[in-house]
Amino acid sequence: MKIYVNNKETDVSENMKVNELALQLQLPDKGIALAVNNQMIPRTEWSNTTLKAESHVIIIKAACGG
Repeated sequence: MKIYVNNKETDVSENMKVNELALQLQLPDKGIALAVNNQMIPRTEWSNTTLKAESHVIIIKAACGG
């Protein structure tokens, strides 16, 4: 199935959960936030949130500095 991660087309398996996508993309355990279709998903809900075809996922990484 096709989704978009930070506006880049990405193929994932059907009924993939957000936590599975994080593992596939090798995202760090801390320091990131994730939104699906412009809605922030708390990390506690990643395993309960199923991605749908054409979903738009935005990954935001925390950065230090000023």
